[in-house]
Amino acid sequence: MPHKEGSLEAPTRHPLDWQSDAFYDQAKLDDELARVFDICAGCRRCVSLCGAFPALFDLVDETDTGEVHDVDKASYGKVVDQCYLCDLCYMTKCPYVPPHPWNVDFPHLMLRAKAIHYRNGEVQLRDRVLSNTDALGHLAGIPVVTQTVNAVNGTKAMRGVMEDVLGVDRHAWLPSFATRKFRSAARKATSSDVHDGERTPGKVAIYATCYVNFNEPGIGHDLLALLDHNAIPYVLVKSEACCGMPLLEQGNLEGVAKKQAVNLPVLAHYAREGYALLGAVPSCVLMYKHELPLMFPDDADTRAVSDAFWDPFEYFVARNRDGLLKTDFRTPLGNVSYHVPCHARVQNIGRKTADLLSLVPETKVTVVERCSGHAGTFGVKKEFHAMSMKIGMPVFKQMAQAAPDFISSDCQLAGRHIAQGMEENKPGTADGGPPLAHPLTLLRRAYGI
Repeated sequence: MPHKEGSLEAPTRHPLDWQSDAFYDQAKLDDELARVFDICAGCRRCVSLCGAFPALFDLVDETDTGEVHDVDKASYGKVVDQCYLCDLCYMTKCPYVPPHPWNVDFPHLMLRAKAIHYRNGEVQLRDRVLSNTDALGHLAGIPVVTQTVNAVNGTKAMRGVMEDVLGVDRHAWLPSFATRKFRSAARKATSSDVHDGERTPGKVAIYATCYVNFNEPGIGHDLLALLDHNAIPYVLVKSEACCGMPLLEQGNLEGVAKKQAVNLPVLAHYAREGYALLGAVPSCVLMYKHELPLMFPDDADTRAVSDAFWDPFEYFVARNRDGLLKTDFRTPLGNVSYHVPCHARVQNIGRKTADLLSLVPETKVTVVERCSGHAGTFGVKKEFHAMSMKIGMPVFKQMAQAAPDFISSDCQLAGRHIAQGMEENKPGTADGGPPLAHPLTLLRRAYGI
């Protein structure tokens, strides 16, 4: 294939043609996989990102000719299985993304392959269970179920059973379920004054997210405390379902569409009423800002919600630029090792979390921008957990080098994975290692509220 220079224009993405018959045509998919794999095998810039590219390059190098056309198409699934749709290859590495004429969108090609696998029933029961966060969360809302699930998660013998039956790695960290959901315990807003800035709406609607609602509600309460302290009125959206990201990662696009049909009319109401929509999980924010608009490019509600959705620190930094954020910090944070999650990086909003935490006096923020390896459900699966720890090893080491007082990530799942990796990389520390705290928790600590 002749060499061409990479495009110097900003990357752009084509809408996902997921409702067409051609999208699910296996022969057409194989042709496109072969075309893109040929480009990737001749470039190899992405070899260090994840397991998908080494798997591809190994397949090519094991042929007699070293050419993609001699790779057995039946082996393509080995590459697809290793992709967890972090989008980093597209956003940070590949010189051949649109508008380059080679038109390489590796993550969406992997998504197409996953969608065909899902439609053909080639998905394990484990993956269907783990991606159904709404059902898991509501089931765990029953007190006796919550106690049982949490007990199983903490019992080595039962984790062994889970590994044998469901394929959930016995060594992987799993979240516990909260005894009281965030949405049912959230305080009402105490401020009624709306201060609109040049860049930011002066009122907020909170999309709780499954993880905050069911697993770590304290993160949501920290967000509400920060809004209260800055006299920003807020409401919780009147109803919500999963954003659909876990379903997207499995290729269940029809399932994503069902979640979209439930959530978008509700969220669009707040968007059109002038609210900023906030969610404390980067994957959920990415879903509403970027992924759903690519699936539903002509839907007015989807566009309205996309325009209104903010990462919490993106919102707070914009409020600060408008002169409307309090900076009366009382408590230094010391050394903070902060990890930028993949799904925050690909939103192209910059290092907003690090920018704001750096305003706290006597606080040094060391930023680590590399995939942690957790990647949604990827890191808990038996066949991929060891790979996820290998991918995360450079992050574990970088986070530890700064001798931090806290480690932190906007993605609490990534944060938990990093904490586990740091402990396994340097076991037996007297104090158990630096504590993990979500950035919203750290900001609340800095305010002393």
